[in-house]
Amino acid sequence: MHTMHLQRLSSLCLVLALAGCGGGSDAPAPAPTPTPAPAPVPGSNRIEPYDPGPLQKLAPSNMADLPLVSVVPDATITLALLPPPLAKAGETQQAGTPLQIGIGRSIAATADEASTAALLQWQPAERGMQQAALRFHADAAQGLRLGLAVRALPDASQLLVQGAQGQAQRIDTALLQAATPLVWSPEVAGEEVTLVIRVPAQASPLQVRLAVPRLSQTTVAPDQAPTLAKAGAGSCEVSVACSPDYIEQGRSVARLRFVETNGNAFQCSGTLMNDMASSGTPYLLTARHCIADQAAAATLTTDWLLRASACGSSTPTAERAQRTGGATVLYTNPGTDTTLLRLNDMPPVGVVYAGSYFGANVIAGTAISDVHHPEGDLQRVSLGTVTGYSNCTSNLCVNEDRSLARFYSVRWQQGVVEPGSSGSGAFTAIGARRYLVGQLFGGTSSCSAPNGTDYFARFDVNYANGLQSWLNP
Repeated sequence: MHTMHLQRLSSLCLVLALAGCGGGSDAPAPAPTPTPAPAPVPGSNRIEPYDPGPLQKLAPSNMADLPLVSVVPDATITLALLPPPLAKAGETQQAGTPLQIGIGRSIAATADEASTAALLQWQPAERGMQQAALRFHADAAQGLRLGLAVRALPDASQLLVQGAQGQAQRIDTALLQAATPLVWSPEVAGEEVTLVIRVPAQASPLQVRLAVPRLSQTTVAPDQAPTLAKAGAGSCEVSVACSPDYIEQGRSVARLRFVETNGNAFQCSGTLMNDMASSGTPYLLTARHCIADQAAAATLTTDWLLRASACGSSTPTAERAQRTGGATVLYTNPGTDTTLLRLNDMPPVGVVYAGSYFGANVIAGTAISDVHHPEGDLQRVSLGTVTGYSNCTSNLCVNEDRSLARFYSVRWQQGVVEPGSSGSGAFTAIGARRYLVGQLFGGTSSCSAPNGTDYFARFDVNYANGLQSWLNP
């Protein structure tokens, strides 16, 4: 969520900003044990979690890593000016907005088709292709994504991006058909990204009609270097690696990175959701203030199993995996600040599809747990209790009777939530299993104010209002 500070005015709470916090200690995570897909229970008020284990079949990604492309760029376009500084942990952040990690920048040299074409020098390439390439450099960038305006390409063309040392990544040509102003490339770490355009040898370069009017420059590396100023969770947070009982819950949680049309980049959290049939369809639940439309969903990158390798460590587990294929918006509700997506790529082996509870027994005093990515960092777990019911708008929350409320009010006994935690799930235990009962909107908690109140959209309300169409058709 991007966490927000709320200041009470009578029964009203004005959402402001959330400060920072962190965690540590020392035990390796246990290896996941797959559980069989549970059979649907007619008339049940819950959906069971589903662990597909190592038998999960992965759909091929159109944007998978490829061998490094051997090509000399035709020109280097340099953006020497640094972006304006972004808010750091603990600084005020506007309510109803995700954690910003980058800004969009205009590129005059490739702003239109004619100026871009003039820079391209076509050369023979292997496998009956010809290619041209442009390098883009932005000083002090931790990551770069190119915003392409593609008018036309010959059949069988390929668009690739690669960093100075990394592998090439393909831009999904299916995205080029989308009715969006720009198609955003996968993110490349570092200050440089090279765009490689490949077309069949018999095609005319005049058939290539594209421009690169913008890029997105991030201040937090895609591999999340913990030493960066914006990459650290607050000191009161507790690593999931120090709380083995919550590792399975964390296997349902993804860190989300995405780009708006203007190139500004953001981070949130989200939860992989099971359906009643345990179909393995990759539904992802998050906050609407994170992803509200298809343009943002198409740029989505998800990081999975992104937790510390041991308690007290800042090194991620070797199992961590990334998917870059974007998503499709299925449901979005401004009244509950909720979005349900279907991922275009399957998540990796090792994830768990979270169970959910849509019954009426989440009342004041109910214990809840939240695994999230505060400040985009490695997973932390916060433990608290439901204290009541509320209704929230973009920057106001008011106490409400349960029959009318769309949100739970929560206070923490361990940890807090921060910017970047937005969209993460509140879980409660029923027997030996945990079930999602809400997703994070915002609140007043921080490491400096751990007794602040946070607000989670009620899953039972969203389920009745539309989520059941996908999760229990």
